This record gives sequence, structure tokens and C-alpha cells, in this order.
Amino acid sequence: MTDSPRPGIIILIVLGAVTGLLSGLFGIGGGIVLVPLLVLLLQFPQRLAAGTSVAAILPAAIVGGIGYAVQGNVDWIAALCLAIGIVIGAQIGSYLLSKVPTGFLRWMFMVFLAAVAVSLWFVVPQRDSEIGITWFSAVMLVVTGLITGVLSGLLGVGGGVVVVPILMFFFGASDLIAKGTSLIMLIPGSISGTLGNFRRRNVDLRAAAALGISASVLSPLGSVLATHISPLWSNIAFSILLAFVLVQMALKMRKPKTK
Repeated sequence: MTDSPRPGIIILIVLGAVTGLLSGLFGIGGGIVLVPLLVLLLQFPQRLAAGTSVAAILPAAIVGGIGYAVQGNVDWIAALCLAIGIVIGAQIGSYLLSKVPTGFLRWMFMVFLAAVAVSLWFVVPQRDSEIGITWFSAVMLVVTGLITGVLSGLLGVGGGVVVVPILMFFFGASDLIAKGTSLIMLIPGSISGTLGNFRRRNVDLRAAAALGISASVLSPLGSVLATHISPLWSNIAFSILLAFVLVQMALKMRKPKTK
């Protein structure tokens, strides 16, 4: 994708701020919300929106991850295992991004949103739970990171929407540790995916910088708010947010295209 939209800085800052707050609150990169907003509001092509989102995730992930780490809500061994997988997977995903048809990509993204929203109603962790690290669980964390990296590069999501529910449901993590560990994992994943997307010209660096910097301002606030919301209500709020985005994308795709 060679031509990129040139939206105003103000709208980018606003979208970035919203993304950063959600990033810190739910332990996600924010791409799950940012990609649809870039497509629906700013008319970004799907591939460019995905690539730009991956780049914009980086500042918010760094700042939000620090916020969780300061509060002791990061499992560093799990984050390292996930990071190993996501760095490799992000390169695969960014390659597939330039090959997969746009229409299929949008439907894949919508199915992905629906699956995550439903899963959140079945995953309600205990706040004092921790991740038990064994050789087997370490290998499975690397595999999880690999799959997450592919989805990150392909769909433009940071991967937190995949990793957070998996860490809670399959690895026994509390919601706060899952969110903090996810944000730390997103840092190398975002760097890897952005390098791949940049080579294939699927990223708007100007927009990514504006989005990322503004997102990093509110990301710490989100991480603080997360500690004051129960795991159940956090899951409910997240699933409602994803359902709203899904409905908006479905309505957009049903509208006839006009030249």
C-alpha cells in the first residue's frame, strides 16, 4: 500500500488517547479498537490500518507495561517466553498481511472479535492467581506467543486480546498479571511487526507516531483504574466494547459502496 491518508493531528491524538486508556485498562495494545476506527472514521485501507496500529501500539505498551510492573503485576518469565514466540510470529503475520485479500481480512477480523468477546464470559480469574512455570508451560507460552504474533502482524492487533484470556484460562494467571505480562510481551512484538510492515510499505509512520505518543499519556491511568475494577466487571466491560466494535464493522460492510 503506497498511498496513505493524511488525517489531522487532532483526530489522531484523540483516537490515540482513547486507545491508550483502553490499553492500560484491559492489557491490550489497543489495535482491537484502533483498526476499526482507522478504517471507519479515517478511511484507512485495511492493510494500512493494521500496519499503522501495530506501530502505534509500542509507546502505550511500554508505558502501560511499566505501570503494571511497578505494581508487581508482571510475570517476567512468562513475558519472555511469549516474546520469543511473538517476534517470530509477527514477521510471518506482516508477510501474510501483504498477501491476504482485503475482504477476507475484514471478515477474519470480525470472526476474531466475536470469538474473543464470547470467551470473556467463560474466563473469570481469581485476583491472587499466578502463572505456574514448568518446562511444558514455558514451551506452550512460546507457542502462544507465536500464534499471537501471526495474528498481530496480520490483523493489526497487539495480541493482548489473545494472550490475556489464554493466560487467565489456560495458565491460571490473575487478570492483572495477565494484563501486565501481555503489555510487556507486546513491546518486542510491535517492533518486529513494524519492521516487517515498514519493508512492505504497510504503515503510516506519521499517524503511528501521533497515535502512539498520545496513547502513552493515558495508558498509565488505565493500568491504575484496572486495579479498582473486579475481574468479572472488567471482562463484561471488555466484551461489550468488542461487541460494539463488531456491530459497527458489520454495519459498515453492509453499506453499498459508492464511487
